[in-house]
Amino acid sequence: MLKKAQGISMNVIIIAAIALLVLVVLSVIFLGRIGSFSEQTADCQNKGGQCLDACDSTYSIQYDAWSCPADSNQVCCVKA
Repeated sequence: MLKKAQGISMNVIIIAAIALLVLVVLSVIFLGRIGSFSEQTADCQNKGGQCLDACDSTYSIQYDAWSCPADSNQVCCVKA
């Protein structure tokens, strides 16, 4: 009984290795930028709030989920 084996050609192996390398590089680039994107989306002023020392009559609701600059003692206030 004779069997003929089919092997994967060298071209397929090289193309698969290059494609895998491209996917890894794109993943590293994408994951590196997603951190800065999430920081920007949690910013108080980007969401329409105002960073104040204390909420006043104009901005009357303190919203703790959004952040103000780390070097200030301000809180994020939004309009009611």
